[in-house]
Amino acid sequence: MASTEVTVGPTRREFWIGLGRAFAGALIFAVPVLMTMEAWALGFHLHPLRLALLLAVTVPMLVLLHKYGGFRETVMLRDRIADALVAVLVAAFAATAVLLIFGIVNAEMPLREVVGKIAVQVVPGSLGASLARAQLGPSPLEDNEIPEPGYAGELFLMVVGALFLSVNIAPTEEVVLIAYKMNPWQEVALVVGTLGLMHAFVYELEFRGTHNPEPGSGFFSIFFRYAIVGYALVMLVNLYILWTFGRTDGAGLSETLSAVVVLSFPGALGAAVARLIL
Repeated sequence: MASTEVTVGPTRREFWIGLGRAFAGALIFAVPVLMTMEAWALGFHLHPLRLALLLAVTVPMLVLLHKYGGFRETVMLRDRIADALVAVLVAAFAATAVLLIFGIVNAEMPLREVVGKIAVQVVPGSLGASLARAQLGPSPLEDNEIPEPGYAGELFLMVVGALFLSVNIAPTEEVVLIAYKMNPWQEVALVVGTLGLMHAFVYELEFRGTHNPEPGSGFFSIFFRYAIVGYALVMLVNLYILWTFGRTDGAGLSETLSAVVVLSFPGALGAAVARLIL
């Protein structure tokens, strides 16, 4: 017998409450970028193709994110796509409202600059909108009903957590400044310390929602499959973010690697605690 999917649709009142919470989540998650001068400048200087690619990557990521954080017990693919697009629209609306009030965008600016400044805010804002709807929406799932991700799902959630923190920090000049000030031994120490913190956050400190290791798994197996592989994914995510924001343009290999290591510190912390917010 073919299985059927049952969805629990919200009432009109619940829908508007959920939409309001998504708006609040977009503001809360995006406010560091909304109030960062370097992010405003990115909207003017960032190459349109790089920005379009970032947005193109964000939508399918949000679709998959709603698989683990949706607010209905069973959500079909078309529902997750709709939720992802709503999150993007809510984030764009929230960013537009705030930037207009701040006077960062106005009617006299070229359309390309206005669109660019708003689009930079969409990634953190849409993540915030998605997570707010997942945690505070009208029909939240009970903890034991949330789909448990497998190994690939855990790695995906790490990528989402890394992207959330890194995209808020990457536009700032401090990343490049810290990378310039650190010597190679300090960078090695930062990598080792970051790996240790990732493992401790996921397995040792017993936070709510942390991952339970498979029975019989040894320390080195767990450390390699989650901390090492997770950190490698965090570095790739941060390399992509730095390239998108033009931080790698004109930089040599050593300078780029240093910036990636610096940005991977907050990115890895976000990856380690990703399960706490989903």
